[in-house]
Amino acid sequence: MPVRALRAAITIDVDTPDEVRARTTSLLEQLYERNGLRHDDVVSILFTATVDIRSAPPAAAARGFGLIDVPLLCAQEMDVEGSLGMCIRMMLHVETDIPRDELRHVFLRGATVLRPELAEPGDEAFDS
Repeated sequence: MPVRALRAAITIDVDTPDEVRARTTSLLEQLYERNGLRHDDVVSILFTATVDIRSAPPAAAARGFGLIDVPLLCAQEMDVEGSLGMCIRMMLHVETDIPRDELRHVFLRGATVLRPELAEPGDEAFDS
C-alpha cells in the first residue's frame, strides 16, 4: 500500500496546554473524518509549532487521541519575519490507497491563509 503525506495546520488563541491539546485534537479529527483514516493507517507524524507556542507539545494531544504506538516528532517552525503566529502544523504519513490528488489536507482557523486553495467552506471560522 502506498505511503502518502497529509498536511494540516490550525491556529490557537492562547498558549495554554488545554488550548494546544484541544486544537491539535480537532485538527486530527478533521483529518481522520475527511480522509476516512484509522489509527492503523498512520505511519508517523511530524508536528511543528511557532516560537510563540511553548506550553505543551502537540504530540501530547496525539497520544491522548490514541496514537500511542505511532512515532511522533515535534519541532519549532522557522521564525520567519511576518509569518503566521500561534500556529500548529503537522504532516501525517499514512498508508492509503487514496490517490494523492484526492487527499484532503486540512487548514483551519487562521491557518487557512497558508493554503487557501485547500481550505473548505467554513474552515476559517472552525471552532471545535
